[in-house]
Amino acid sequence: MTIQEIANRLVELCRQGDFATAHEELYSDECVSIEPDGAPVKEVKGKEGLAMKGKQFEEMMEVHGFEVSEPIVADEFFSIVLGMDATFKPTGQRSNSSEIAVYEVKDGKIVKEEFFFRPQGPGM
Repeated sequence: MTIQEIANRLVELCRQGDFATAHEELYSDECVSIEPDGAPVKEVKGKEGLAMKGKQFEEMMEVHGFEVSEPIVADEFFSIVLGMDATFKPTGQRSNSSEIAVYEVKDGKIVKEEFFFRPQGPGM
């Protein structure tokens, strides 16, 4: 797959809410995921780390709506904008947020993802 094809497939799976398939199909076994300072988990490694992070997210957030932009590709990188309407379960606080995600691809797999946003509230 080309980087554009990988980016398009990730967008397709994210729009379906199928993050587990995205991780299994598109990510390297040694992938790294980085969140901004102040997020509950700053960095995880590997597909097991991604699964743990996803489980933690599901336990903390109730998602009401989710939007994913078209990808922008440059060299071995691509980025997307993610928008979310969600409730932080521990406090019941509902908010709309957006973030930029940047992905690095090597040998046909995503090896790194990094998210850029301002964490909000306790544990966020």
